[in-house]
Amino acid sequence: MSELKGPLLKGLGTFDGKTHILPISVYYEDTDLSGVVYHANYLRYMERGRTEFFRLAGISRANLDDEEPSAWAIRRIAVEYHRPARLDDQIAVHSVLTAVSGVRMNVVQKVLCGEMLLVEARIEACMITLTGKLQRLPKKVQETLAP
Repeated sequence: MSELKGPLLKGLGTFDGKTHILPISVYYEDTDLSGVVYHANYLRYMERGRTEFFRLAGISRANLDDEEPSAWAIRRIAVEYHRPARLDDQIAVHSVLTAVSGVRMNVVQKVLCGEMLLVEARIEACMITLTGKLQRLPKKVQETLAP
């Protein structure tokens, strides 16, 4: 399972207290014909936010070289769309861990444009092996991620 990688991992964004903030520019490829961000792209933005959160915390997301390789998998996601982002907007993904247990992690993520809330999601992720078996988080990782 995952071990802390320390200075080997470099992440994007910053922490403001326990909130990780990842700035993102909206490109033409992110939008539909009307210049509005396609709804599924918010899931991609949030995935990037969680990835960079882990990197800045010094934790590897996937452990493919372990004896029994493992990676994070999404168990549940609830998304509420409030307003759309548009071409050339500067948005930010805010990620906050709300709970960490032996095999699961809960995260609240918000996508904002300035102070305006665009999208909010509640995510439950778990660690699994490549055969789909639940994997316990190492104590060191649990301690690092504890909200």
